[in-house]
Formats: sequence, structure tokens, C-alpha cells
Amino acid sequence: MAAQTEESDTAREQTKAEQDVDQVRQRAARDQQRLDSGAVTSSKDLENLQREIVSLAKRQGDLEDVVLEIMERREAAQERAAELTERVGSVQGRIDDATARRDAAFEELDGEIASATKEREVIAATVPADLLKLYDKLRAQQGGVGAAKLYQRTCQGCRQELAITDINDIRKAAPDTVVRCENCRRILVRTSESGL
Repeated sequence: MAAQTEESDTAREQTKAEQDVDQVRQRAARDQQRLDSGAVTSSKDLENLQREIVSLAKRQGDLEDVVLEIMERREAAQERAAELTERVGSVQGRIDDATARRDAAFEELDGEIASATKEREVIAATVPADLLKLYDKLRAQQGGVGAAKLYQRTCQGCRQELAITDINDIRKAAPDTVVRCENCRRILVRTSESGL
């Protein structure tokens, strides 16, 4: 934005400077016409007119130098604006690409969530209501994990190894008995890898 503003400012400055040059040229042309027409006969007036034409020529040269300097600045500003516009386009392209990838990932996650939700509904229908209620309560308390695998005498929920007395109690419990971790209170899922 700053580069575009600088370019437009220098364009206005160049237009103004070119108008100044045109005014001096027109005045010099009028004076030259008066001189060439022979309408001025007084030598003093002729001398003043010639001096003014020389002065206007010098002024015109100075103003043309100013115009050239402004044109150079404008060209540099245009190049800078073009470069920055290209960079913005490149960055916008990367943003668009990242946004598309993000949206695709969200869509994939939404699909996985929908699938997992359906699977959970099917499994939840087979679980006794009181056990499901306990699980949901623990899940809410434990950051989304209400049950954890018991793996080699360690609760995978809190990563704490169970005391030998707790392990002995779990060994003695019937396979359909709900056992819980004494540390985190999650429901423990027993498998052949539980180390019982």
C-alpha cells in the first residue's frame, strides 16, 4: 500500500512538474513570437525580451531536470510496487494452498468424527446403562478418557504402576467385574498383556 501510494504521489508530482515546464515553454514561445514578429522596436525592450527568453530557457532546463528526477523516482516506485504486488500474490497463493489443505484436513477429521460417533453409538448400545453412565462421568472428569488399558501392571491412563495388592485384587476379580485404577479412578481394561 505504501509503495502504491508513493507511486501515485510521484505521478501527481510528475504531472505538476510537466505542467510547469509547459507553462515556461508557452511563455518562451510567446516571447519568441513577439521577438520574431518585429512588433517590438525599442532596443531596450528587445534586449529585455532576449534576456527573458534566455532566463526562460534556463528555467525550462532546470524544470526538465526536476521532471527527469521525478520520473526516475516514479519508475523506482513502480518497480517496488510491482515487486511487492508479486510477493503479495505469491504469499496469497501459499495462504490459499494452506487454507485448502486445512479445509481438507477438517473435512477428513469431520468424517472420522462422524464414523467414530456411529461406532460409539453401536458399542454403547451393548454396554449396560450403569457402566456407560460411570464411563461418561469419568470421561468428563479425566479430559475425555474414562477407561484405560492395564498394560504390564501399569495403568495407561495415568502411567502409574499399580501396587501388588491392587494387582492381586484385580486377579481375583471375575472377568466381567468393573475394576478401577486406584490412582486416577479410570476403568481398567484387562487384556492378555495386563501382566496379571
